[in-house]
Amino acid sequence: METISVNKFRDNLKSFVEQAVSSHEPIKVTRRAGEDFVVISAEDWEREQESLYILQNSDLMQQIADSAKTHSQGKGYKPTDGELNEITGV
Repeated sequence: METISVNKFRDNLKSFVEQAVSSHEPIKVTRRAGEDFVVISAEDWEREQESLYILQNSDLMQQIADSAKTHSQGKGYKPTDGELNEITGV
């Protein structure tokens, strides 16, 4: 994660925002007095929030663990070729 001063961020606001959006890399902005902050794209923020929701939901995490175990054992539902084509958009 790139770290810059609040003065540099303020002077180059547009370019840093474009950088965060296009590179999908957060930028940490440091301040002399007060808390630092991080600039990320809305898309990245939403993805992080979804990940946190899943990680905090024990039922979903159990479903994922069960699915991974079933998959590693070669068991479970196997979609037809037509279903795979529909899923992948082929």
